[in-house]
Amino acid sequence: MTPAPPEAQPDARPTPPNQAPPLRELHATVALVRAFELAVAALYRDGEVPGFVHTSLGQEAVAAGVAAALRPDDYLATTHRGHGHVLAKGADVDAMMAELFGKVTGLGRGKGGSMHIADPALGILGANAIVGAGIPLIVGAALSSKQLGQDRVAVAFFGEGAVNQGSFHEAVNLAAIWNLPAIFLCENNLYAEFTDSSTMTRIGSVAERAIGGYGVHAATVDGNDAAAVHAATVDAADRCRRGEGPVLIEAMTYRWHGHYEGDGQTYKPDNEASRWRERDPLTVLRARIVAEGLGSDDELDAVERVADERIERAVTAARAAELPAGEEAYEHVFGA
Repeated sequence: MTPAPPEAQPDARPTPPNQAPPLRELHATVALVRAFELAVAALYRDGEVPGFVHTSLGQEAVAAGVAAALRPDDYLATTHRGHGHVLAKGADVDAMMAELFGKVTGLGRGKGGSMHIADPALGILGANAIVGAGIPLIVGAALSSKQLGQDRVAVAFFGEGAVNQGSFHEAVNLAAIWNLPAIFLCENNLYAEFTDSSTMTRIGSVAERAIGGYGVHAATVDGNDAAAVHAATVDAADRCRRGEGPVLIEAMTYRWHGHYEGDGQTYKPDNEASRWRERDPLTVLRARIVAEGLGSDDELDAVERVADERIERAVTAARAAELPAGEEAYEHVFGA
């Protein structure tokens, strides 16, 4: 049976009193990611963005909550659905959009596209088109941080489908026995590509599998509540920096669109998406901000308009940018 939207996860951690969630900052980040993903979906539909595109519409709270809890020098590795994570970590919006257009002003000079975005200067080790491939990558980053005494945390984003990959089990086991500062961030959006994840394992909880299988600390949170994700990540990062070893966070969320843009989603039950949209991450944040007297609806509307306008400028700049010259195909290539 497909889980209902997480109206209240019983083991979601409240934010500690001395670490109040930056609700306005979280709202601005969610709004920016939402605007970016909506634009990319439309651009792909209209044939302006080449290759495949996998958007994170509906999952923006996870990216915002995690990134707000990290330091600028912390490491991050993401997936084929990683636009939001990279934007939330601070990647340049214009360079992000240009990369999707395949333009020379992109983060990878137009050579990587949607699924291979990286910015090492921000600790962003890259998106990866191979399921689960970023998980062992951040174990290496966490090991280097520990060995060099850098106090940096390494975070890997992945979907629950990746938990059945050998790379997940090997990486979590190594992080556990070496007591590494690694955070394994599972965005459980209920579907591994086109398959209901509940049909793929006998133990439905990824957090339980991590605790029972590898003895790591794990928590399950409402992935549509950016403040809850932020609190869990603050706790996880603090544990890592205290030398208490790796943490797994399972964020329960839902992708509004299919596995890729253009996917008909015939594998999803009727009304499932509409029920989850009632837990829209923007709606959840707005309600809390207004309830706590931290902003009005008009002010939040203005923030979302600013995000829309920022993405429009990025699209305009990407359209005007140059394609890489032909000879660039031979740059950054190594051979014996």
